[in-house]
Order: sequence, then structure tokens, then C-alpha cells
Amino acid sequence: MRQRVTWDQVKNEIHEPDEIRAFDSKLNLICEIIEARKNRGLSQKELEGKSGVRQPVIARLEKGNTRTQVDTLLKILNALGKTLAVVDIKKTKMV
Repeated sequence: MRQRVTWDQVKNEIHEPDEIRAFDSKLNLICEIIEARKNRGLSQKELEGKSGVRQPVIARLEKGNTRTQVDTLLKILNALGKTLAVVDIKKTKMV
């Protein structure tokens, strides 16, 4: 009988630690944006109106299907009353 392999085991075998940290950071950012939007009761279309970023771009960002420019991120975050912060990786909580 084959032993079950966890996603963490597979992830660690095929990706370097730096790649994993970068992915986790991106995932955390996306989750924060989605949570902030939902907490404010905004649809993606309403966020488009507040941020000036088109709804399809917001949808791709939330799905993780795009390489979003910093300017675009800042527009979305500003509309949500948020900003970016540069912090030591050790101090961040990863998903």
C-alpha cells in the first residue's frame, strides 16, 4: 500500500524555499484584498468604481491569474482603506 503524500511534502520537493515564500506572500495579499472587499460589502464592480481598476482586472487578481502592477495594487488597496507595508518576513503570518 502506498503512503499518502501531503501537499506540503510535494511543494517542498518541487519548489525552492524562496519560491514558496513568494507564493505564500502573494496568496496572503490576495486573501487580504478579498477579505477587505467583502468586509466592506463591495462587489468587484463596486470596487471598480471606487478604485478606477476595471472589474475583470480585479477578478484576475483575486484568482491569482495575473501579475498585477504595484500601481494597480495601490489603487485597489487605497479604495479599501489599506496600504502596503514592507516588513521582515519573520514577522509576517503566512497562510
